[in-house]
Amino acid sequence: MAQAPEKTIRRAKKLRAALEQHSHRYYVLDDPTVSDSAYDEMFRELVGLEGQYPELQSGSSPTQRVGAPPADKFESVRHARAMLSLDNVTSAEEFLEFDERVRRQAGESALVQYMAEPKLDGIAVEIVFENGELIVASTRGDGVNGENITANVKTIRSVALRLRESDARWPVPTRLDVRGEVIFGRRDFEELNRQRELNGEPLFANPRNAAAGSLRQLDSRITATRPLDVYFHGLGLVEGVSFDSLVELFEAFRSWGLRTNPLNRFCPDATDVVGYFGEITEGRDALPFEADGVVAKVNSFAVQRQVGEVSRSPRWAVAFKFKAQQGTTRVRDIVPSVGRTGVVTPIAELEPVAVGGVTISNASLHNMDEVERKDIRIGDVVLIERAGDVIPYVVKSIPEERTGDEREFVMPQQCPVCGSPVKREEGAAAFRCIGMQCPAQLRESLRHFASKHAVDIDGLGEKLVAQLVERGLVRDVADIYALTEEQVAGLDRMAAKSARNLIAAIEASKGTTLARLINGLGVPQVGEHVATLLAEEFGSVEALLGATEETLIGVREIGPQTAREIVAFFGAEQNRDVIGRLQAAGIRPTLASRRRDDGPLNGKTFVLTGALSVPRDQVARQISAAGGKVTTSVSKKTDYLVAGSDAGSKLEKAQRLEIAILDEAGLEALIEGGGQ
Repeated sequence: MAQAPEKTIRRAKKLRAALEQHSHRYYVLDDPTVSDSAYDEMFRELVGLEGQYPELQSGSSPTQRVGAPPADKFESVRHARAMLSLDNVTSAEEFLEFDERVRRQAGESALVQYMAEPKLDGIAVEIVFENGELIVASTRGDGVNGENITANVKTIRSVALRLRESDARWPVPTRLDVRGEVIFGRRDFEELNRQRELNGEPLFANPRNAAAGSLRQLDSRITATRPLDVYFHGLGLVEGVSFDSLVELFEAFRSWGLRTNPLNRFCPDATDVVGYFGEITEGRDALPFEADGVVAKVNSFAVQRQVGEVSRSPRWAVAFKFKAQQGTTRVRDIVPSVGRTGVVTPIAELEPVAVGGVTISNASLHNMDEVERKDIRIGDVVLIERAGDVIPYVVKSIPEERTGDEREFVMPQQCPVCGSPVKREEGAAAFRCIGMQCPAQLRESLRHFASKHAVDIDGLGEKLVAQLVERGLVRDVADIYALTEEQVAGLDRMAAKSARNLIAAIEASKGTTLARLINGLGVPQVGEHVATLLAEEFGSVEALLGATEETLIGVREIGPQTAREIVAFFGAEQNRDVIGRLQAAGIRPTLASRRRDDGPLNGKTFVLTGALSVPRDQVARQISAAGGKVTTSVSKKTDYLVAGSDAGSKLEKAQRLEIAILDEAGLEALIEGGGQ
């Protein structure tokens, strides 16, 4: 393959520098200087250059933020210095007592000052940089050993892949273990849950759970779709540079492109910390992120060393926690609510109560297991809390307040909207109305089917869907394809041209992909990612219709509950009828390549490393289509390592384990030669 011309090398370098600078301004400084479209244009150009000339690829390139092929499991990472937890205080009096202890331990001559910052409700991580390059990222774990989440952390836009050199006072250290908190912003969290609801996926209870679930995805390509953020606040091991205080440390962080919280504040004494805590408490509902208190740390590193630490926590830092935002009220009624996928959820209708500045009158009880576990009855006095200060939920009932008039809630046997049977599968928590024609499900089902993540019918939005349902023109997703231009033109605010455009969009959607079609059908527990796995595995709707639970459980990342849901959905006569009418209407999804049980690479495990001539996921799909399996870590179970240019530690480990090494030509020959 031809080497990249010098002009192209310079252009790629210039693009990388520009993209890094614009990302820094956008995600770290919140001060963008180019439009999203201009950024995207530069990004696409760099992707094209690196694809054409693989030697231009680099682990710190902005193009590496899209994620990597799925891992089998998370490897363990040992922290060079333990990640300790913090003791808590819950009042000004307790904090002032903490300050007195610090002063006694530091000595009379010590100047005890503090750095205070919001205590973010996220996931603690440590990122190791060597000579400015991001090498490994891990979770806190047990404080000594964490999980390797490097591929996932690299997808976070506010994480620097390479440290910047912008201040002569703070040269890039030879080794830097930096600690931070990965979070979901409030608005991003709300949008994520909205999308999950549309996809029929379980909602995250709060932003912290969303951050944890996103960071611990074995498939980092899923993490790349989640708008995670990070703020850095501490150190582990550092070599090649030194600091006297946290004030200096945070200056260095910012000079290197590591994001710090703009609400951090230097506090000359304990009284200032108490005042800062009062300000954050008062404004907590307006914060763009979830916080559950304030962290106060002694500013001077010399004083920190003097004060010391105990086995699990430092003596020089403390978490000043908010009081829980709770309230008590009475349950007026418990009513069943039918969602898009037919799940019947018990909803507590409450006497309105103000919690954290928000009036709450309804709260989900999630499922019957929760109702029974918490013993929630109609008429009960209950304790209400806002999960993550966002989602209201019932903490518990207060039995002492019962009068004897309370009633237990019983899940109805028929759907409260359409009268169809409500069933609970063995081992499942949810009760469900089976069938795609239940009016309570229909509108959201149609919106989901037409969405950009499904068959993508441009113009079929919420208001138009509502009209189609109200006028009886559409009773299920298959009816969309029977609509005529005249019917559509007769709807409110639909001119002849708009009607023609919609019918054209409906016609164009017939060529959707198999994964999009499966996602659009709204199978319980099946969102975009699982739909893609099913498409790759089965290759056609017909094959999926005949899948058994046993077969489905054999598909990567599909467990018994999801398998049961899939079999129940495609086994329902009503749903099979809808699918048949979709096919009769001309839906011909693009077939996905599938893993072959009799493929030339069947039973073989591969690891990819180094810069390849095409994107790794493309090579991974080629291996999968030939029956092989791709993992991310080299072990004794690995059969082949496919190595491109600049292969590093994986190549060395494979050589030590005497694992067969292939280049791309060798892989092609292996496939063509029947795996021999």
